[in-house]
Amino acid sequence: METQLLGPTPAGDRYTNFMGEETMNSNASPAPGRSSQSGKPWIWSIGIYAGASPFELAPAGRNPVISAGDVSDVPARFVADPFMLLVDGLWHMFFEVLNNQNDRGEIGLALSPDGLAWQYSQIVLREPFHLSYPYVFRWQDDYYMIPETLGANAVRLYRASAFPKEWTHVKDLFSGTHADPSIFRRDNQWWLFTCPKPYQHDTLALFSAPDLTSRWTEHPMSPLITGNRNIARPGGRVILYDNKLLRFSQDCLPIYGRQVRTFEITELTATSYAEHEAPQSPVLVPQGDGWNSSGMHHVDAHRLENGKFLACVDGLKNF
Repeated sequence: METQLLGPTPAGDRYTNFMGEETMNSNASPAPGRSSQSGKPWIWSIGIYAGASPFELAPAGRNPVISAGDVSDVPARFVADPFMLLVDGLWHMFFEVLNNQNDRGEIGLALSPDGLAWQYSQIVLREPFHLSYPYVFRWQDDYYMIPETLGANAVRLYRASAFPKEWTHVKDLFSGTHADPSIFRRDNQWWLFTCPKPYQHDTLALFSAPDLTSRWTEHPMSPLITGNRNIARPGGRVILYDNKLLRFSQDCLPIYGRQVRTFEITELTATSYAEHEAPQSPVLVPQGDGWNSSGMHHVDAHRLENGKFLACVDGLKNF
């Protein structure tokens, strides 16, 4: 059943969720960088999943493929938020490295000839503020990155001046503290999801622009979701599958980054937006007692030449 998104709800102890059900609200939780409310550190690492479709992803080989211990140039607390691109036959993975020395996220790089066995390379982007969620993409003949840059009070666009190791700030697309900015192109228009309440994880906003560096405007229905930590915060690359646009979201109850849910975008115009949750959702859930036993909150899925999918994901251990 197709469901039109609800508008903002009044503040209070209850909210109306995506399906129109009244649900108790939870206290805001901290950003997923340093530690939880209890002070317990997050221990995230990165794995590789594969499957016949984005809905049928399972571990591919031995995971995790990248953990804090693999980072050789800075003292890393954890690695998370992986995005990857296949360029000239070589897989390039970009991800957050939480640097223990300065307590800030920096963007790391790992390389793989087959997408399964990975070798850490180096930090490729650092700023005087926290970086995470390095959403990389190719447009025309250039490679771009839109990482999360809360400390800059803006959504920032970077371009590779020498891919994959050198990145230059192009411009601030728009101002504000927006978590997990997720860009995609549809109908000759750029679209971008964000979570404008990064410490509550409960709001989804939508912006658009005709060109990457032109003026970005907020959608008239935005915020699309308010007060719902189960489905609001972006959780990876927006993809086209079976001629359907899929949005991945983090489920942040009962803890931040518990699992990944999937939504099919059924209507997207300058004035309207609608989506419904895929019947296969959630597509990533915590498993076992190892590297992803407590949570999974990110997926970047790519279709291979054989029609199957390869995805980089992350997992939370023993939280």
